[in-house]
Amino acid sequence: MAEAKPEEVKVIPWWAISLAAILFAGVQLLFLAVVFRHDPHAPPLAGRIFIGFLAGLVLAVFVLLVGYVNRDAKRRGMNVTLWTLIVIFVPDGMGFVIYFLMRKPLRVTCPNCGTVADSAFNFCPKCKFNLHPACPACHHPVQAGDLYCPFCARELASTTSRPSPIS
Repeated sequence: MAEAKPEEVKVIPWWAISLAAILFAGVQLLFLAVVFRHDPHAPPLAGRIFIGFLAGLVLAVFVLLVGYVNRDAKRRGMNVTLWTLIVIFVPDGMGFVIYFLMRKPLRVTCPNCGTVADSAFNFCPKCKFNLHPACPACHHPVQAGDLYCPFCARELASTTSRPSPIS
């Protein structure tokens, strides 16, 4: 099972966490105090607790996922309202499947000028900084600031360095 990255969990907004906790607790009270209260065929107490826990957990996870999609769509430059409504109203969790299949890659911040750009861009639209530098000899990706290509050992100092500010 894949572990969630801490940065991804931090995307979930406070309102979704609060709402999920309130709904989880509310479902517990609903199942224990109302739903099975006068039912002569109600399951034993352990069964009622389990059913309430499971129902509350499903509802809480749904709310947390809606909150995640709401914030994730925003940071990816997608239509927040549209995707939030899709994941809420498309039944059987298919809205989430559609979202995770269709979502855009994360946007990147230009290390030179701070402009937020689409991660598919090779150059910053504001300052022309190379966002995805590659070795001119073997065309493998390299990191900005690398002195040598790790694939072919070509010297890179002049091709991946940051542009100097104009005085």
